[in-house]
Amino acid sequence: MEPRIAIYLRVSTDGQTHDSQEADLRDYCERRRWTNVQWFRDTASGAKQDRKALNELSALVRRGRVDIVLTFKLDRLARSLSHLAQIIAELQAHNVALVCPSQGIDTSDSNPAARLQVNILAAVAQFERELITERVNAGIAAARQRGVKLGRPNKRGRHMASVKALLEEGVGASEISRRLKLPYSSVTEIVREARTEKLTNTMQTASCPTPGRG
Repeated sequence: MEPRIAIYLRVSTDGQTHDSQEADLRDYCERRRWTNVQWFRDTASGAKQDRKALNELSALVRRGRVDIVLTFKLDRLARSLSHLAQIIAELQAHNVALVCPSQGIDTSDSNPAARLQVNILAAVAQFERELITERVNAGIAAARQRGVKLGRPNKRGRHMASVKALLEEGVGASEISRRLKLPYSSVTEIVREARTEKLTNTMQTASCPTPGRG
């Protein structure tokens, strides 16, 4: 049975073309006599996580419709070492070989040495992920010891000043909700807090004796 080949090409910008990669890989397929070929082309930065053509290729892999993924170099396919490890793991899980002719990589059963090479890359990537996780956890622990509050600020906190400013202008909660595109419940909660804060400040000012009098 003829293998089903998925060829992935990527360039970083619109000013570049896939032509050189395509020519080399087309020649490679002709030498291997592979004719059942599908082409996937992306124009995107290697660091970009969401790539349309790569997503389509991955979907075919998961559905068992690909036997070999062919790409010019590993950095065309993966955005980082850890991303490469994820791709390799997924290909292995679906019994799909990875072939990169320019780097001498061929993980098909006919080339056990290259399969070992990719397994080593995956192991290094896993080690890198563990180091990153360890550094992140150490950083979080150190920040907590310094009293730093972690976590993303909530939307209510980010819009507190804007709501208060509109409230001072006499704008009602419904109109504030519309203008700032915030949930009405969030606005009413901020309004309630602002009014409580204002009342507390007023009471504290009234309870303080005026200097020079007594």
